[in-house]
Amino acid sequence: MSRSASGELSGKVALVTGGSRGLGRAMALGFARAGADVAIASRKLAGCEAVVKEIEALGRKGLAYSVHADRTEELDALVEATCSRFGRLDVVVNNAATNPAAGPLVDSTGALFDKVYGVNVKGPLHLAARAAQRMAQAGGGVVINVITQGAFKPGPGLGLYCSSKAALYALTKVMAQEWASWNVRVNALAPGPFMTDMMKGAASIPGYLEMVRRSTVMKRIAEPDELVGAALFLASDASSYMTGQALIIDGGILP
Repeated sequence: MSRSASGELSGKVALVTGGSRGLGRAMALGFARAGADVAIASRKLAGCEAVVKEIEALGRKGLAYSVHADRTEELDALVEATCSRFGRLDVVVNNAATNPAAGPLVDSTGALFDKVYGVNVKGPLHLAARAAQRMAQAGGGVVINVITQGAFKPGPGLGLYCSSKAALYALTKVMAQEWASWNVRVNALAPGPFMTDMMKGAASIPGYLEMVRRSTVMKRIAEPDELVGAALFLASDASSYMTGQALIIDGGILP
C-alpha cells in the first residue's frame, strides 16, 4: 500500500473540540486546507460558527456544535451529529481543556479537582471511546489528544492541570494498545508555550512573557499555526506506523 507523506486529508472528516479559537482553530483550519471537512465544538456556539465560515471560505464543509466537554451525553450527541452531517468520522482532536485557577495542591481539591479532571480527562476519554467505536465500524481512524509539555515537566502552581494532562497521556497509551485491532491510531500532541488567549492574558504579569521566552532554547513563544504541521502529521497516513506516542512541540524547553 502506498502512503502519502504530505499530510493530505482529502475526503476525510475531522472533529476538533475547543476549536473556536487558539490552537483548536489553527488545527481546524489546517485540516480544511488539507482537504478535510471539519466539525468544530466548543461551549460558545458563536465562536464555532465563525470558524465554520472560515472553513467554508476554504471550500470545505463545516459543522458548528455547542458542547460542554465534561458532559458525556452532549459528547455522545456531538459524535452522532458529526456522523449525521458528514456520513463518517476519521479524525478526533481532543483539544478542549480547562485550567480555571493556578495554585498549590492544598487548594486543588473538591470541586476544582472535579472540574479540571472532568474536562481534561473524563471528557476526552468518553469522546475518544465513542468516536473510536464509530471509526472501527468504518475501518479505522485517528485520535489526537492534546496534552502539554507540562505533563512531562510539571511545576508548582500547575499541579492539577499538569497531572490531568499526564493522566490523558497515560490514557493515550492504553487507547493505542486497546484500539489497534480496530485500526484506530491514538497519539498525543504536547505543546509548550504558544501565543494563545491564555498566554496573552498572562501578559499583564510583570516579566512573565520574557521568562517564558527565556525558558526555551529558541527564545520565543510560538504562534498557533506552528502546531498545525504536527497535527497534520498525526492525522494523516504520514504517521501510519505511529501510535501511543507524544509529539512535544515546545521550542526546546530548557531542563
